[in-house]
Amino acid sequence: MTTAPEAPYGSWPSPIDAALAASHDGRPDHLSTVGDEVWWTEPRPAEGGRRTLMRRRADGTTESVLPAPWNPRSRVIEYGGQPWAGTVRAEGGPLVVFVHFADQRLYAYAPDGPDAPRPLTPVSGIGGGLRWVDPQVRPEQGAAGEVWCVLEEFTGPGPTDVRRVVAAVPLDGSAAEDRSAVRELSDDRDRFVTGPRVSHDGRRAAWITWNHPEMPWDGTVVLLAEITETGEFTGVRPLVGDECESVCQIEWDRDGTLLFVSDLSDWWELQRIRPDAVAGGVVPSSRLLPPLGEEFGGPLWKIGPRWFHPLENGLIAVLHGKGSQRLGILDPETGELADVPGHWTTWADTLAVHGSRVVGVAASPRTGYEVVELDTATGRTRVIGSAHRDAVDPAYLSAPQDRTFTGSDGREIHAHIHPPHHPGHTGPEGELPPYIVAAHGGPTGHAPLVLDLEIAYFTSRGIGVAVVNYGGSTGYGRRYRERLREQWGVVDVADCAAVADALVAEGAADPRRLAIRGGSAGGWTAAASLTGTDRYACGTILFPVLDLEGWSAGGTHDFESQYLESLIGPAAEVPERYRERAPINRADRLTAPFLLLQGLDDRICPPAQCDRFLAAVEGRGVPHAYIAFEGEGHGFRRAETLIRALEAELSLYVQTFGIDRGDVPPLELRT
Repeated sequence: MTTAPEAPYGSWPSPIDAALAASHDGRPDHLSTVGDEVWWTEPRPAEGGRRTLMRRRADGTTESVLPAPWNPRSRVIEYGGQPWAGTVRAEGGPLVVFVHFADQRLYAYAPDGPDAPRPLTPVSGIGGGLRWVDPQVRPEQGAAGEVWCVLEEFTGPGPTDVRRVVAAVPLDGSAAEDRSAVRELSDDRDRFVTGPRVSHDGRRAAWITWNHPEMPWDGTVVLLAEITETGEFTGVRPLVGDECESVCQIEWDRDGTLLFVSDLSDWWELQRIRPDAVAGGVVPSSRLLPPLGEEFGGPLWKIGPRWFHPLENGLIAVLHGKGSQRLGILDPETGELADVPGHWTTWADTLAVHGSRVVGVAASPRTGYEVVELDTATGRTRVIGSAHRDAVDPAYLSAPQDRTFTGSDGREIHAHIHPPHHPGHTGPEGELPPYIVAAHGGPTGHAPLVLDLEIAYFTSRGIGVAVVNYGGSTGYGRRYRERLREQWGVVDVADCAAVADALVAEGAADPRRLAIRGGSAGGWTAAASLTGTDRYACGTILFPVLDLEGWSAGGTHDFESQYLESLIGPAAEVPERYRERAPINRADRLTAPFLLLQGLDDRICPPAQCDRFLAAVEGRGVPHAYIAFEGEGHGFRRAETLIRALEAELSLYVQTFGIDRGDVPPLELRT
């Protein structure tokens, strides 16, 4: 038995370069069916970061439907959601309607025909324009058919000068130049709405709404309307939900009942309600399963995700689990829940069904996200799109561990630990590896345990990565989420530090070579950690929140404009808390080197706060670098950006941790 040669941690050679990691960024999403075909969107980092629309024909061939520069991606609430829908035309062949990212107009396109996509909606001259999301094609509606979807309309120059309604857009293109041709089906008393779900008999519509200061994971209300013969909504009334209950998805069953996921009992659970069955003035609902201590839903960061989908045979495809979610088939009559066989450990929040088939997007710690089909009639699964292919010898991949740590007050902290790993090297005896502690975005979000070549980029070089699902993360029930209520910048920082301390105490990590990193809300946690603790030798801060007062006072988009009311507290009541916790006001405590990465087109965390933070740091003798990227928004998508960012991050660690390697483009740190 031979022993791998020793080499200092962080210095190991690796076949996983930044270009390889960038080429595998993103995943398939927004699944649906058009006739017998399965369609989805897919990332193209090398094509300016756009997405394309993929089509799997009945004969098994797969093709891209939309060539560059078409980019099916919505900007409603800035995070978007389901950007397309399709149907089969009466004359044959598919018709798809999609939102084009560049101008946010709806377009109709028959890919088997000779014509290019044609616009269905106009361009607005106000603010961010007219935006659309979560469309449903209704060819039977009106003279030429309609698309029912969410309309987001800016009414003024400010980021919160916006209204949203459920709207109907004619398919004949008459609204392309005439805004008045769009029919509004709901009023705008509810600040946020999802697309309508229409009952199988076409008589009813239901949709989810919420209002500030609640976020959709705090409280939502399901509205129900009758649909007239002319396609109007009447008799609108609340059906379920309130400011303390989060309903994240609704779907009609064939018997006229409404299936929905609610977290009233702490976990997002699947329930059924019969709208006509009123008892004592209340419409009763019933759980489809006994309490399992698992999530059957998730946070509405986008409009139109699906964690469950009814099948024609009465079964229900569900995503469920604690932490990561797996696919199961539920028999609502017997309560039997059978999980789908296969190596996939995490399923994304997008499902489609056709007949006995269920299609989803799944991954594992050894495989990237791929489009997977289950035939419920046979129980067989197969990959039908975006098939995983090993981009590198799997021997270079770390074997991650799903761990639960204990905080100082005894609370659980969930994390994924990716130890350094290389098939040809090991660290010198007596040397401990450096570790990066990673905080996910959101903060009401979750980091799944799946193959990530950006993580492997570090672990294959001898740098460990600990990804922390700190208090406030989804996947562990409402009580775990609400640990962060008014404690942002406290609980998240403490949980990341507790994981770092535990790794040090176990003898797994070098206490002098710890880094913190994160993007968006994770960027906040990284900056708050660097300005509030002395735990880390350096940090990487990506498109962060840095200035709480500025961010909450018109410094971000409408969707999150009152998010801090729950994360920090009511601004009118605790203004000092906004000042005390913000990294921009604690720059004098910063001593560790840092790298700040920002997109110049970011509307969620605008670059202005980075400028203010850097001004506060200026002249304090703290080594740092700032890289701003033209054409990038909140989260990087372009291959060249991803490469530059990853190489700069590694260079920061190489310099700070004293690692000797000459294959890293130098990052200039200024003071």
